[in-house]
This record gives sequence, structure tokens and C-alpha cells, in this order.
Amino acid sequence: MPHCILEYSQNLEQEVPPVDLLEAVKAACIASTLFTAEDIKLRSVPYKSFLTAGQEDAFIHVILRMLSGRTLEQRKQLSHLVLEALTQFSLKDVSFSVEVCEMERDTYAKKVVLSQ
Repeated sequence: MPHCILEYSQNLEQEVPPVDLLEAVKAACIASTLFTAEDIKLRSVPYKSFLTAGQEDAFIHVILRMLSGRTLEQRKQLSHLVLEALTQFSLKDVSFSVEVCEMERDTYAKKVVLSQ
């Protein structure tokens, strides 16, 4: 598990395909050694309308939602690895941010429904 949600300003699609950004997030999650590739869930959400301090400034924000139980140091390392992976793209005038959110194990519910 984690659920990796990549939010970005849609104008960035002209410079970097969103799938490349998702692959960078995935590689950083694997490099953290907290997850296996099979555990990582990735999705992206483009924003057509956005304002930062009253201006249309490009941004990439990643939310990493994972079950509770990791240390603060592990979560910090993960956020820094993801941030480093994203800033390797040759993007300029972009705000990058990463947020790690813990989901309580006791209240998390999941069910996978497969075709027969």
C-alpha cells in the first residue's frame, strides 16, 4: 500500500507526461524500501483551474496515504525521496510539494471484487 495521488497543474502535461511523473513517484517509493512494487497504487489528478498567490503558477503536489505504523524518520525519508525524484525533471517555475498522510489501521477497510 501506499496510495500515491499526484495532483498537478494541467499546463505541465506539455512538458512531462503524467505517467512519467507517476513512474518517478513509484521508483521513489520502492527506493524507500517501505513497499514492494505490487503494493503501490498510483493515480493522477490534473487541475485545469488553479491559483497560487493570485497567479496561475504551475505545481506538483503528491499525497502519499499509507497505513499507520511507520516511524517519523521513515515518513520523512519517503517524502524527501519522492520530492527528489520529481525535481529531477527539467521543469522550471514549478512548485513541488509532498505530503505523507497516515491512515489508521483500525478504521481502514478494503475489499477487492474480482471478475469470475
